[in-house]
Amino acid sequence: MTPIKLVSESFVKPKHEIEAAKQPYHLGPIDLVFLSMDPIQKGLLFLLSSSQTSHNHNINDITRTLIVSNLLEKLKHSLSIALLHFYPLAGRFTTQKQPEQNTSFVFIDCNKGPGARFIHATALDLTVSDVLSQVDVSVTHSFFDLGEKNPNYDGHTKALLSIQVTELLDGVFIGFSMNHSVADGTSFIHFVNMLSEIYKSNDYEITKISRVPIFNYRPWNVQVIKFPFVDPEEFLCRGYEPGPLRERIFHFSSSSIAILKAKANQERGTSNVVISSFQALTAFVWKSITRVRDLPLDQKTTYLLAIGARGRLDPPVSDDYFGNILSYDKWSCNVGDLFGNGLGWAAMKVQELIVAHTGKEILDGFNVFANTPMVIPPSASDPNSVGVHGVIIGGSARFNMYGAEFGLGRALAARMGYANKEDGKITANYGCEGGGSVELEICLRPHIMAALESDEEFMSFVSINPSVPLCSS
Repeated sequence: MTPIKLVSESFVKPKHEIEAAKQPYHLGPIDLVFLSMDPIQKGLLFLLSSSQTSHNHNINDITRTLIVSNLLEKLKHSLSIALLHFYPLAGRFTTQKQPEQNTSFVFIDCNKGPGARFIHATALDLTVSDVLSQVDVSVTHSFFDLGEKNPNYDGHTKALLSIQVTELLDGVFIGFSMNHSVADGTSFIHFVNMLSEIYKSNDYEITKISRVPIFNYRPWNVQVIKFPFVDPEEFLCRGYEPGPLRERIFHFSSSSIAILKAKANQERGTSNVVISSFQALTAFVWKSITRVRDLPLDQKTTYLLAIGARGRLDPPVSDDYFGNILSYDKWSCNVGDLFGNGLGWAAMKVQELIVAHTGKEILDGFNVFANTPMVIPPSASDPNSVGVHGVIIGGSARFNMYGAEFGLGRALAARMGYANKEDGKITANYGCEGGGSVELEICLRPHIMAALESDEEFMSFVSINPSVPLCSS
């Protein structure tokens, strides 16, 4: 773990009292499912420049201190404004037990606790180039919540949102951690973009934002979801460790993805049904990882996908809704079938999985969890996972972190923290250079990662890291 020095820690509440925050904010069925999981963690790396201060200095200690001091002051103020709109993020979870009914329920007390966590830390032995040039990306783990690991359930006592500004020798990293039982990736990006909008306004009196979050969407048939009288903490496995992993980002340019898409569609001979870029890319990566794992042909392998549900429901749910509106589905086959057929066959299976996951099916699943709520245990004891021979696809190439700026120009790179890592986990992110490019963070056992890095077919589609030395704007 990168040596981190804590400079200061404070907590931020909404700028003024909010009437809506006086009411309990009840969690939805998927919110509750995620109580045992890790928070969402994504952050941005910025290079400091002498042009970012009126003082005509090169980047030295004085210049860096001036820039970072201004950033911290404005970011903290912007956060107090953002929390006027995203007020649940300033609260804490509360579990209320009802012994007479043998039930309990979890909600957010929006006024409980000191607010969102705001951290200033330093790692002055690191430069921006040091972060960008690392093949494995675990160097950023301590750039989020100082590397402290807490499951979402700890939102009873820990902040539901934290922002850590880590000073490097010639740059800063802004790391956002958001409790996954409060928001999904769509809501996470919504918050970050609105915080950036407030920051860039340069108006200390601003209270309006362009996309106000929506909190009153409850399509499931139970408004207050109650557990049997069992403390949800009993579902947690705090000693769980995923074992040794390597985490690396692989860059796929739009041209490489276009080749994969064309190949998949040509093999399937599709006319009215077109395999998408995402379907072709993830099918290719699934086949590649399965190949380097060198599994027996009769071994089952599974593709599990986190599916955004907002656009699938009828009527569709706005991206401005704040919460978890997503679902999961998976498809399995024997290794022999995966390799006995081409890329087009695998990509079509992925497409069939997605198409079959209808809004009605998703809403039925929400209602099942609402009627019989549960907390999914960590992977150590979760039979619903893909085992040691599959892949789990999360994230989205549509979540553009690079749209957020904080007076430092465009970010050079987006990186993730320690959260939600296991063997076979693949997280899709918007590519740094845009234009349809994609970055995949892949987590594998060290020897499997080494085999993937040596696989000629896989690496022939991987681009040179566009962030080294700098990412184009």
